[in-house]
Amino acid sequence: MAQMDMNKMMKQARQMQAELAKAQAEATKLTAEGTAGGGVVRAVATGDGFVESITIDPSVVDPDDTEMLEDLITIAVNDALHAAQEKAAEKLNAITGGLNIPGLGF
Repeated sequence: MAQMDMNKMMKQARQMQAELAKAQAEATKLTAEGTAGGGVVRAVATGDGFVESITIDPSVVDPDDTEMLEDLITIAVNDALHAAQEKAAEKLNAITGGLNIPGLGF
């Protein structure tokens, strides 16, 4: 009887491992948007931590104040990366039930 329980447990572990691998692959394809300055700067990031695009409203471009634009870009990118990480973590937590499993990277 103990052998049967162990076989069942191993089967469940393999199934969870396959589900986690699938969720991790899907999480890397997720995208999230971050904004700054009321939306004049927008950044899109992926679940695996890459910036996909940055959009800047021309009205915010002031050649005499590039520091402000740099700050807005930094804020928007960080916002997008954070949002993408949260989406990826939510996807994985749906499978792990919130367990903190080392090595998942999210």
